[in-house]
Amino acid sequence: MNENFDLENMRQQMTTLKNKLNQQEIVNDRFVRRSMRNEVNTITRRYYIIMALGLFMIPYGYWCFVKLSGLSIFFWIVTSIFMLVCVGATFFTLRKINDPNLMNHNLVEARKKVASAKKFEANWLFFGIPAVVLWMSWFLYEVYQIHGGAIGNGIFWGGCIGGIIGAICGLSINFRTQRQYQDIIDQIEDVTAGE
Repeated sequence: MNENFDLENMRQQMTTLKNKLNQQEIVNDRFVRRSMRNEVNTITRRYYIIMALGLFMIPYGYWCFVKLSGLSIFFWIVTSIFMLVCVGATFFTLRKINDPNLMNHNLVEARKKVASAKKFEANWLFFGIPAVVLWMSWFLYEVYQIHGGAIGNGIFWGGCIGGIIGAICGLSINFRTQRQYQDIIDQIEDVTAGE
């Protein structure tokens, strides 16, 4: 009789322990999903800011390049087209991850979308860096043509310093976003490995 009581007591304790573990697993799953959702929201906000800046650069570029600096209107048109391409590429990447329920449902599908966005953004550098180098070369050529090679010109040095600062900021943002994408992918793999 005493053995049956001990056995039944052990079963109840095991059941209680299993329930607590299941609840802990649910809480951990919710915590991980919330963390991933916060990472995605941070990336999404960054993309909206980048798109707004890209669109703002079109009228600002006209004022800065054509009116203020005297560069050619063709330079501004090509710069505007480049900005629209950048905004379009950012929007394309944003569409992959801008689902409010991305982390609430199938994590395998979410991982595919995040990995696709990460890959697209990494591949974008193969277009973006050469395009910026060509654009910067053209900018310096235009400044040289207008000011007759005056290297002491403020437009020349402003363009060089702006280009360096822009490159540092752009690469920093890209590396941070790539790290965040990888963190999300790693977290998804940790969660799905236990399933």
